[in-house]
Amino acid sequence: MFDKLHEECGVVAVYGHPDAANLSYLSLYAMQHRGQESAGISSSNGHDIKTVKAMGVVADIFKEEVIQGLAGQLAIGHTRYSTAGDTVERNAQPFSVICNKGRIAVAHNGNITNAQELRAELEAQGAIFQASSDTEVILHLVAHSREKTLARALREALLRLEGAFSLVFLAEDRIIVARDPHGFRPLAMGQLENQGGKHAYVFASETCAFDLITAVYMNDVQPGEMVIVGPEGMTRERYAPVASVAQCVFEHVYFARPDSIVFGRPVQSSREMMGRLLAREAPAPADLVVPVPDSGNSAALGYASESGLEYRQALIRNHYVGRTFIEPKQSIRDFGVKLKLNPIRSLLEGKSVVLVDDSIVRGTTSRKIVRMVRQAGAREVHLRISCPPTVSPCFYGVDTPEKSQLIAANNTIEYVRKYVEADSLAYLSQEGLSRAVDDTKNSYCYACYTGNYPTSFFSVDMLIKAGKKA
Repeated sequence: MFDKLHEECGVVAVYGHPDAANLSYLSLYAMQHRGQESAGISSSNGHDIKTVKAMGVVADIFKEEVIQGLAGQLAIGHTRYSTAGDTVERNAQPFSVICNKGRIAVAHNGNITNAQELRAELEAQGAIFQASSDTEVILHLVAHSREKTLARALREALLRLEGAFSLVFLAEDRIIVARDPHGFRPLAMGQLENQGGKHAYVFASETCAFDLITAVYMNDVQPGEMVIVGPEGMTRERYAPVASVAQCVFEHVYFARPDSIVFGRPVQSSREMMGRLLAREAPAPADLVVPVPDSGNSAALGYASESGLEYRQALIRNHYVGRTFIEPKQSIRDFGVKLKLNPIRSLLEGKSVVLVDDSIVRGTTSRKIVRMVRQAGAREVHLRISCPPTVSPCFYGVDTPEKSQLIAANNTIEYVRKYVEADSLAYLSQEGLSRAVDDTKNSYCYACYTGNYPTSFFSVDMLIKAGKKA
């Protein structure tokens, strides 16, 4: 899937390693799929915090000489796709300031749903904002707190935030990380050995970051938990009361890498089970199962295994497409999709195909892919989607359109089938998705599929986006 949904970002924090900045860079590299708009790293040598951030991808920003200039045993990092704030360099994270709590830097993954309210209140108190990102609000709340210690000021700030956040906070001598009380966004904790047998700690949005730097996954930062790692060691505390857990199921449907463990569960296991259950719920008279790469691969594998149909990767993805290119005129139809995907005609010609993808949002991309497969000679195209219909926008860090632009929110499945030009169309049921992620404790958020949000709305803009009356 591409050009559809995007989650806001990935974060990392490292404490107690002489190559903290380099480990942060490698972790961000592993999580580049979480955002390609901008990236940044802040490091501390115990006395000063230095930040480097820019627009672009991680490898282009952090050359060897840049990493060498980020000295210290503490670092945090961030890679961004914007869901709140403009696409400009001033919104790149981490944000770093000098205030009455010392030198501090912060980065976060998610979306603060009451950020506009808090920003207006802070501006009325004289606060000056440099960016439009909701992350900067967190810094101002800490700076305005009357609490004397950084940990207490941050705790006070967190209690005022609504919505989704997995946050990494850097001070001169310590790292503080936290998740919102609902646990919308993931944040894993790992450990790696330092020289002399000492342990360093690392936190990241996904465990694929740990694999690259040979860190051992320990567990997750819990919803409503704050973890402080400093000279005195590690402390874990609950800063907020237990809330109804609402982990984002879309991490397992699409966003996380299949080799990651997210919310304590292997993503690959979830996606294969989605495909298996989809094959049971919606079998198709076909010759081949073909994934829409890359996010459809695992579900298609499960579908093929359960149905007994042949699995073939008949769509090849170009992984080296940049953000900018010279697009030809309308003479080349559906150029954007053709730039990223190309069919293998010898596999598709004359065949009835089950095409497995992770979601349909507006429907325009799905229609182009179905057309491409048919033009490559497929006799029939049966589209299967490994999640329920997307009927509501997300306010917790996934960039979905307004409800009026979600094709499944305003039309029947039969209408969507005709629009995407498929011979048949079926989605995984809500019950099937819940079973696929082993949600025995009702601990996931399904708002994009149900319209039932775990938190309240805080602005007229949100109500309009959700299709509700203000």
